[in-house]
Amino acid sequence: MNPDVIVHLARETLEVTLLLAAPILLVATVLSLLINIAQVMTSIQEHTVATVPRIVAVAVTTFVLLPWMLRKLMSFTVQLFADFHRCLG
Repeated sequence: MNPDVIVHLARETLEVTLLLAAPILLVATVLSLLINIAQVMTSIQEHTVATVPRIVAVAVTTFVLLPWMLRKLMSFTVQLFADFHRCLG
């Protein structure tokens, strides 16, 4: 296996990882920002006010996007296994 193939596989793996994680991270970041703004405006500094909605939002986002994420991951895995003959040759 030459270094070009390894770099290509690593790059594809990182791209798929970022593509799958980005929606969840984006929802968590935006919600955290909104909650923090609301906490500053109301002077409520309770940690559960910030944590519970974020956990719920991440869980709902993951549940909604799970079919798409699984299809993307399965297609990447099939492509990876199909390209083994190229990597080993």
